[in-house]
Amino acid sequence: MRPSLAKRSALCSDRFVHADRSSSESEWTALRDVAVTVAREAAVYVRARRVELFGPPGSGEAARIGTKSTATDPVTAADTESEALIRRRLAELRPGDAFLGEETGGDEGTSGSGVVWVVDPIDGTVNFVYGLPASAVSVAARVDGRSVAGAVVDIASGETFSAAEGSGAWLETEGRRVPLRCNPVTDPRLALVATGFSYSAQRRARQGELVAALLPRVRDIRRVGAAALDLCMVAAGRVDAHYEHGLSPWDWAAGALVAAEAGAVVRLPAGRGEDGEITVAVAPGIAAEFETLLDEIGASNDIPN
Repeated sequence: MRPSLAKRSALCSDRFVHADRSSSESEWTALRDVAVTVAREAAVYVRARRVELFGPPGSGEAARIGTKSTATDPVTAADTESEALIRRRLAELRPGDAFLGEETGGDEGTSGSGVVWVVDPIDGTVNFVYGLPASAVSVAARVDGRSVAGAVVDIASGETFSAAEGSGAWLETEGRRVPLRCNPVTDPRLALVATGFSYSAQRRARQGELVAALLPRVRDIRRVGAAALDLCMVAAGRVDAHYEHGLSPWDWAAGALVAAEAGAVVRLPAGRGEDGEITVAVAPGIAAEFETLLDEIGASNDIPN
């Protein structure tokens, strides 16, 4: 029998949710501060770089755009430059830590300190290319295979979502810092649900079927186009749940921690997303019912390419 979402959350908590009590929360807070500093620097760089690469909004100018997994999966010079900036700054601030980035990879087993930084230099690259204000820099510190600190910075607005394990989740904007808590929603029929779609046509077709099945049973669906921001929106109460198949660690490493520290029930993939496992973050008041709903429409199953 497949364990419940609550049990699955507890199972994955060994690597993610609960702190290793031999390490003090102050250590994770210090790592969070590093994540915030570096992610903000990268976001400022990327924001300015977009104008250089693509011209002012509406100008029609575009730099050369590369592709990765499919023809619809873009990568820009700003992606690789942002990752290089983050890698360099982390090496300065945290020498001896390991690095795993979306664009240049890395080796989680090479950390002399036990800390691995998992980085998405631009989450929401398609939005970035089109000038849509929904992209982010995501930086997370992982220890023993779980996220212990992280930051997600909205590139357009500068909003900074951050968390340290055991110390809560926070939003900093316009000089104000406020704690984050999930919405107190108790009826899944009133839930605003965020999701996203793969670049694989085969997986995307199945995801479309799932959205069609889910839509009549919730308040509405939102597709922002940046998983890290989706997860942070659960934490901020801007949506009530997020689910998506096939996310990689750099997509959720920081945002899932922010959601969990804001009270969300979180389910994470065991691997790196290749098998199409589901990632879920949901407000606690509807967690059990939302799990049942995902089961009933078949969304709990993997969607392989």
